[in-house]
Amino acid sequence: MAQWTSTVGAAQLARQLRSQTARPTGPGGRKPPAYRALADGVRLLVLEGRVPVAARLPAERELALALAVSRTTVAAAYEALRAEGFLESRRGAGSWTAVPAGNPLPARGLEPLPPESLGSMIDLGCAALPAPEPWLTRAVQGALEELPPYAHTHGDYPAGLPALRQMIADRYTALGIPTMPEQIMVTTGAMGAIDAICHLFAGRGERIAVESPSYANILQLMRETGARLVPVAMEEGLGGWDMNRWRQVLRDAAPRLAYVVADFHNPTGALADEQQRRDLVDAARSAGTVLVVDETMNELRLDAGIDMPRRVCAFDPAGSTVLTVGSASKAFWAGMRIGWVRAAPDVIRSLVAARAYADMGTPVLEQLAINWLMGTGGWEQAVEVRRSQARENRDALVAAVRRELPDWEFAVPRGGLTLWVRTGGLSGSRLAVAGERVGVRVPSGPRFGVDGAFEGYVRLPFTVSGPVADEAAVRLAAAVDLVRSGAGVGADAPRSFVA
Repeated sequence: MAQWTSTVGAAQLARQLRSQTARPTGPGGRKPPAYRALADGVRLLVLEGRVPVAARLPAERELALALAVSRTTVAAAYEALRAEGFLESRRGAGSWTAVPAGNPLPARGLEPLPPESLGSMIDLGCAALPAPEPWLTRAVQGALEELPPYAHTHGDYPAGLPALRQMIADRYTALGIPTMPEQIMVTTGAMGAIDAICHLFAGRGERIAVESPSYANILQLMRETGARLVPVAMEEGLGGWDMNRWRQVLRDAAPRLAYVVADFHNPTGALADEQQRRDLVDAARSAGTVLVVDETMNELRLDAGIDMPRRVCAFDPAGSTVLTVGSASKAFWAGMRIGWVRAAPDVIRSLVAARAYADMGTPVLEQLAINWLMGTGGWEQAVEVRRSQARENRDALVAAVRRELPDWEFAVPRGGLTLWVRTGGLSGSRLAVAGERVGVRVPSGPRFGVDGAFEGYVRLPFTVSGPVADEAAVRLAAAVDLVRSGAGVGADAPRSFVA
């Protein structure tokens, strides 16, 4: 990477380093030299994503004062990090974090398995559940009954069917967020929505601030548009956004776009509270950054008694700063590729105009099916079926992983579809490779980070339950044994990512 895109203050880095559990690495557990311990601590923060890649580190003298060590110790640690590829420096520009070259992100683990492979492989790669019947069948039947008038038209609705745009607008209005159909564009899934937004707002070389970790497929989409991703580390566990970091990145990096998942974040499961939402909108508005909010997990609250905060767009009702993306794919069924954007009318007009050179429009029959669901009360009943499925799966998976892999660490989210798991110091990339050998498919942590962060994590979705969840955990434990033994799991990642 050519230069830094965010900064880490000396006091902040010192706090993070002090919060780490001591990991003696010398023979017999001897304490390593001070410079080595410091270098290992910074490297671990980068690999875990707690310090972003391309973050400018404090000057040697500043960090030495904050840690109460000699400047020589910090200088030696920085030199060790440079030699290992975790730090880059340039005279006049300082030093910033990096990940060693030659470690490509693993490409497997997020694409759905072909049906013929499902009998022998437990697929934990794709966070999607079977359709909530009978509501899929009923929705399609209802759509077929409504189809004849549309069949006599050209069938090309770049902004979406007027009836569905009105239906979605009315649902936002019912939440206390006045919305006109002119503020809605129906898209081919949430990915189609975000792709259109990126092409309109973020040309090649533009900066996009993203949560770290974040949804892997969106990160890849943004990379392919030529954007420069600026990671903003999440709080530990289910803490959600670190607003001090967000304010700093928005101020210093001035990204054109910022992409966030406020509701049951993918992959961590965190739920941003109302004050965080208000503060992030204010910070984005002040920085001139367009805030893209992915609401695809919003409906998937799994525990009783959750007081859901207001939607992020409630703090920008006109849609000039916040572009909201919704979808039927997570709440209803991944095979129903219907998404939408809520934004200011002029933004919607620009998105619709640009769409003529992309996918033209979204299939009419699927739009009619979602419109039928939302208009008949079937949506709410189908979503309740989905919540019940996900809740049962989550509880079964959590119990199985705790039993078979007691040293794995995670916080149980109260909603969403994913569990973000720290793998006890083992390489997530190697676990993904070993998992396929023993019949379980799991995506490794680096898929959800920028430039190789989160090597010590995997993401587990709530897609299996009962005996299948038990067997998945048994196979993951077998993958752990393979990684620890080094029995032919490849050389694309270190067996252990800690020193």
